[in-house]
Amino acid sequence: MTGSQFIALNIAVLTISDTRGEAEDKSGKLIRERLESAGHHCAEKVIVRDDKYEIREVVSRWIREPGINAIVSTGGTGITGRDGTPEAIRPLLDKEIEGFGEMFRNLSYQEIKTSTLQSRALAGVANSTFIFVLPGSSGACALAWESLIVEQLDNRTKPCNLVMLMPRLNET
Repeated sequence: MTGSQFIALNIAVLTISDTRGEAEDKSGKLIRERLESAGHHCAEKVIVRDDKYEIREVVSRWIREPGINAIVSTGGTGITGRDGTPEAIRPLLDKEIEGFGEMFRNLSYQEIKTSTLQSRALAGVANSTFIFVLPGSSGACALAWESLIVEQLDNRTKPCNLVMLMPRLNET
């Protein structure tokens, strides 16, 4: 994986919502558009209810799939009674990337001030698949993608990036 040749990844998109269907899924559409604009492939896009077992079912299937390099989820990261995405995904992670949530909240503070305290955005890796758990607002998804994710999923980003750490890319 040396050199400056771009490596297109297969990224799955998961929207967690009890109220949105495909027509109303602005955040999932935004993520798909941004990843495709960056040169990556949308491996699959799914909407599930905010139910930790439904979330785990989809994410578990994707992390077993060798053709999926990363997962970006949107929704269910708040602190209301039904928001359970971090609790659903955290037990699946082999390692959590604590800096992602910290950086996201720091960047988000510039736009929404102390309301960012309510965000439980996180990232980690499970079975060599990187997972990003984002809030449900399209603004938050755009901020996370443009400020953090796009560069870390670009093998040309120096001095380091997450693509360099994806052993599945070296297996083929």
